[in-house]
Amino acid sequence: MADDADPEKPRRDFLLAMYGQLMNDINRHIVVVWQSVGVLFGAFAVFALVEKQVISLDIATSLIIILCGWVIAHVYDAGYWYNRNLVIIANIERQFLRTSDLKDIHYYFGSHRKAGALITHLEIQMYLALGVALLVLTTHFFTIVLPVWQKTKVGTGLTYLPWFATLIGLMFWGWSRRKAINRYNNFLLNSPGKQIDDSGINHGPGHPVG
Repeated sequence: MADDADPEKPRRDFLLAMYGQLMNDINRHIVVVWQSVGVLFGAFAVFALVEKQVISLDIATSLIIILCGWVIAHVYDAGYWYNRNLVIIANIERQFLRTSDLKDIHYYFGSHRKAGALITHLEIQMYLALGVALLVLTTHFFTIVLPVWQKTKVGTGLTYLPWFATLIGLMFWGWSRRKAINRYNNFLLNSPGKQIDDSGINHGPGHPVG
């Protein structure tokens, strides 16, 4: 009887339940990236194996570089899911909120984030991975590569393996970023949501828009 009196109630209830689940999905993807960072720091245990001469510094450095690339790939994947879910959340909010709510409640539902935008939380983790990669590469350069160039140390077939891994990692970084942007743009193209007049709203760096 209640549904007959309010035929929109099932749709409204569904959208609200979906709204809550999308927020949970955002939290889950952010937690996954933190787990990746934990694995990255755990990988420094391999340097204990270097000290015990179980593996070479070349192998250890390459492993860290690969893990850094893995973390960055997770960052862009989490960034895509965050932006995509935020679009769906905004589209749901547009079903219930009025244009005046841009000022009365919040302005994020007025325009969608631009493609490739990362929240600061994810940017920090990406820069952490890059910093770790730079640190281990610098150590490898002054410990292995430079002495080989100065002919004070004999190189091996693995001397430049970390640098090859870095090249592959940079290519993988670019591929991950492009893939995330293309997926997001395609989603926006197909599901732009109800149009909202957000003229007069300054979105700023907290919600960068395209």
